[in-house]
Amino acid sequence: MFSKAFFYVIIVSSVSLAQIVGPKISVQPMKYDFGNIVQGEKVSHIFTITNTGGAELLIKDVRASCGCTAANPEKNKLAPNESTELKVEFNSAYKSGKQIKYVYIESNDPENKQLKIQFDGNVILKTDTTKKASAPKIYFPENEHDFGKVKEGKSVDFTFKFMNKGNSLLEIKSVNTSCGCTAAVLSDKKINPGKEGSIRVEFDSTHKSGEVIRTIAVTSNDPEEPNKILIIKADVQKN
Repeated sequence: MFSKAFFYVIIVSSVSLAQIVGPKISVQPMKYDFGNIVQGEKVSHIFTITNTGGAELLIKDVRASCGCTAANPEKNKLAPNESTELKVEFNSAYKSGKQIKYVYIESNDPENKQLKIQFDGNVILKTDTTKKASAPKIYFPENEHDFGKVKEGKSVDFTFKFMNKGNSLLEIKSVNTSCGCTAAVLSDKKINPGKEGSIRVEFDSTHKSGEVIRTIAVTSNDPEEPNKILIIKADVQKN
């Protein structure tokens, strides 16, 4: 009886340990909305794949549903806490109305061997673009910043500037970061046409190491691009 109980404990402990030290896939964002897309346009978005587990993550295959293509990620082997980028492109030719597409990522994550991410879009005819003439338009001169080498435990910050290039009031609905180690401070939620705003992003490198990629999702009332993704990168160096 003792032997069976002891054997059972060993099995459970081994499974629990495997879940802790094994590879674990994480994608940011899991869902992306392109908003309105003029029929015939090709649009793309970059998803960030991160290994949040304790062993090497192997990306075996990436497949996209009809109407979209997914390029192979920059890396197919990720060490713990390492990230890579996956570019997904959608061709709206011969499409119309609401579109929902999926990309399937196969990996050696024992708990999530096939991860499904989603993106949406609304394909409109060119004649509908006249309605956008009076709409707000959010514009970021740069949507990515690399802090370079950062000593572990240090906090660094960067300010992303943006402008309302439309003809009506731009309203920022939300600013969400990909994890608790990133803080974002918005200068103003309402930006008049032709005026600028800013988002100050702070990154805390405490308990981080190696290449780190984090995202900041900005949601606004821009009908063409309601969701914008900002990216920050850092190479965290242990002291």
